[in-house]
Amino acid sequence: MYPFDAPDYSGMPAINYLRVSDKSQKIRGDGLNSQDTKTRAHAAYLGCEIIRTFRDDISGKYTSRSGVDDMLAFLKANRKAGPYVVIVDDISRIARNIRAHWDLRDAVAASGGIMVSPNMVFRDDADSRHFENMQASSAEHFRLKNAETTKSRMIGRLMNGYWPFTAPTGYKHVKIKGIGGKVIVRDEPIASILQEALKGFASGRFETQMEVARFLESFPDYPKTGNNAVHVQRVKDILTRPIYAGYVGYEPWAISLIIGQHGDSEVGSKQNLITLAEFEKIQERLQGKAKAPARKNMDQDFPLRGAVECGDCGTPLTSCWTKGRSAHYPYYLCHGKGCASYGKSIRRDELEGEFEALLGTLKPTPKLFEMAKAMLEQVWEYRLETAKTAQSSAKQERRKLEKQVEGLLDRIVEASTPSVITAYEKRIAKLEREKLLLAEKASKTHQPLQSFDDTLRTAMQFWSNPQKLWASGKLEHRRTLLKLMFEHRLQYIRNQGLRTAKTTLPFKVLGDMQMGNFRMVPGGGFEPPTRGFSIRCSTPELPGHI
Repeated sequence: MYPFDAPDYSGMPAINYLRVSDKSQKIRGDGLNSQDTKTRAHAAYLGCEIIRTFRDDISGKYTSRSGVDDMLAFLKANRKAGPYVVIVDDISRIARNIRAHWDLRDAVAASGGIMVSPNMVFRDDADSRHFENMQASSAEHFRLKNAETTKSRMIGRLMNGYWPFTAPTGYKHVKIKGIGGKVIVRDEPIASILQEALKGFASGRFETQMEVARFLESFPDYPKTGNNAVHVQRVKDILTRPIYAGYVGYEPWAISLIIGQHGDSEVGSKQNLITLAEFEKIQERLQGKAKAPARKNMDQDFPLRGAVECGDCGTPLTSCWTKGRSAHYPYYLCHGKGCASYGKSIRRDELEGEFEALLGTLKPTPKLFEMAKAMLEQVWEYRLETAKTAQSSAKQERRKLEKQVEGLLDRIVEASTPSVITAYEKRIAKLEREKLLLAEKASKTHQPLQSFDDTLRTAMQFWSNPQKLWASGKLEHRRTLLKLMFEHRLQYIRNQGLRTAKTTLPFKVLGDMQMGNFRMVPGGGFEPPTRGFSIRCSTPELPGHI
């Protein structure tokens, strides 16, 4: 509805200003186009011709906007051709902040513009300005009220376990039938890539955040910055987000960790990338002593770097390429100051050749696998019983923590000193975190993910021929083998070779069985009775039954 007493603007040049609150409104709905249509219709009614259009996709609470800045610059540059009629669809398009409204109104007037709208006439008399103030104040009130309502809804959804913000990397928002609103689910293949990175850092496979960044950069599907990189700060943000462990919370709104509703009830925890225990392990590693990042290309060339130490001084061997007359040659060497072997090189082929020969000696004969199977079956059943006991203990411990929290809450009610109340609140937050960890532990079933036969088959494939895994040439496989097979670094003495390696339990037992350093004892044995038979090794590092 056009005002009947509008001034005569016929023949004057005009521009129009269009604004929506955010970029998504340019895609959803028809906000800018509908404003453009209405302002052009009003220009035709006034007898003006619109020669330029300026747009913004930002909240009306801000005074500084790119579209407004361009419009003011245009008005100032073309002041002599003016004045220009500046048409807006509604007063709320100018601003949703009463201070910003008058700042922009004054800036348009100072730049040679005349503000008009289909819904009202802008004048400077007392009654008109009072009415305009009321309209601008109403626009601001609507914005603030809308923000309060939105925040209230977001808090409600967050407290119910739903993530109301932008979906984090590795997840996406989807609508699921039977659930109000959207929920986050895994966004493949990014979720699986990120899952491997998170678990790798928790387990120590990746020593530094830089190694995690390089791992993520190696996948074309993983989102990167404009220079095709993953920044370390971005990695740290990911490592510190409990949402990947299946929990949501938001400290600015005083909402502690809550079990998240990722996906639907049928999918459940499968949407989580890691467990809460793994998340806590990551936080412990982040707060620990920083380690120097691995060199980008050195590990692939020298897979035993960091896994072998000098037999003279115990310093981990470093590595380098040395330039010869016609080529570069790879060497390992000791950099331990004061060591007799300091700076003396060891040919890579010599050291790694001895290591591969060592792997060959750790390959047990097929006849020993039946004994190994019996041994592992006893360990398997023992672990099942231990898991049941641990599950029960976790539930009991959680009940104790709940009583402690109740007691601290009673103390908060009685306390009057702010510092004391704050101390109680911090203690409660810590106890609540411990409760979540125990709840996760207690919720895990004692039944294994695979059957004993499937697990045994996988283990035997590795134990039967570790040399084959090393020969794959993949750095990840070689690092896994070194961690699984050896308790400590291997020791190498120049001109003598590798010392006897201290292997981990499975290879220690299989090695003793290979050498004949074992004997059978009856079920009663020398310890409390067990089913079947036990295997006792003669090595001093393995006291008791296996």
